Amino acid sequence: MSESTTMTQQDYDSDNGEAILVMKQLCKNYQLGSVELRVLREIDITIYTGEYVAIMGPSGSGKSTLLNMIGCLDRPSSGSYQLGDQDVSQLDDDALSAIRGARIGFVFQSFNLIAQLNVMENIEIPMFYQNCTEHESRERAVELATMVGLEERMNHRPSELSGGQQQRVAIARALSNDPLIILADEPTGNLDSSSGADILEILDRLHAEGKTLIVVTHDEHIATRAQRVIRLFDGEVAQDTYN
Repeated sequence: MSESTTMTQQDYDSDNGEAILVMKQLCKNYQLGSVELRVLREIDITIYTGEYVAIMGPSGSGKSTLLNMIGCLDRPSSGSYQLGDQDVSQLDDDALSAIRGARIGFVFQSFNLIAQLNVMENIEIPMFYQNCTEHESRERAVELATMVGLEERMNHRPSELSGGQQQRVAIARALSNDPLIILADEPTGNLDSSSGADILEILDRLHAEGKTLIVVTHDEHIATRAQRVIRLFDGEVAQDTYN
C-alpha cells in the first residue's frame, strides 16, 4: 500500500469547513459461497462542504463499491457512514431510497435518461418524487436547463441530443433537488474530448458556486482539476491529498 496522507479538518482551509460526509472504519464484504471477499477495508474518509473530490484507483480497488456506499445504493458490512446530520449506514431500503432522492444528485457515464421524455421532463423527475408542485418543478427545470446551455433544446428527447448534451441534462437533473452531494461516475467516459471538456467546465463552475462534488474516475486529467484526490488500493485508502 502506498504511503497514506490523512487529511484532517485543520488541513482543510476554507470558510465552508463543515463535514458533510463522514465514514469511519467502513467495511464491505461479500459472501461468495464459503469464501468471504473483503472489498472495502476500514475506510476513514471525511469530506467537507464545497469540496471537489476525485476518487481514483485501479480496477478491483473498490471504487465502484465505495461509490455505492456514498450514494446509499448499498449498506456497509460494518462501520459508520454519516451523511449530513444522519447516520445512514444501517437504514433499510426504503429509507435509503428517500435519502438518495433528497440528498444525492447522480451523474452517470451512460447518462441514464428516459428516452420517452424530453429534456424538461427528465430534469423534473426527481422533483416529482419530492412532491413539488407542477409549477415549482417546471420553473426549476427551465432554470437548470438554461444553466447548462439547453434553453433551446428543452422539448427535445435524448435521441435528438448529442452525448455531451445528454450529460448536460443529467447534470441538470442531478441538481434539481439541491442535493448535499453531486456524485458523478466517470462523467466524461462516453464523450469525445471536446464534449468532455465542456462537462468538466460545468463541474468546475458548480464547485466555484460552493457545490460538493465527488467524481469517481480513472482519468488523471479530471483528477488534476479536482481540489482533492483520494486513491484506493486493495480496498483501502492509499493516499488522500489536496492538489
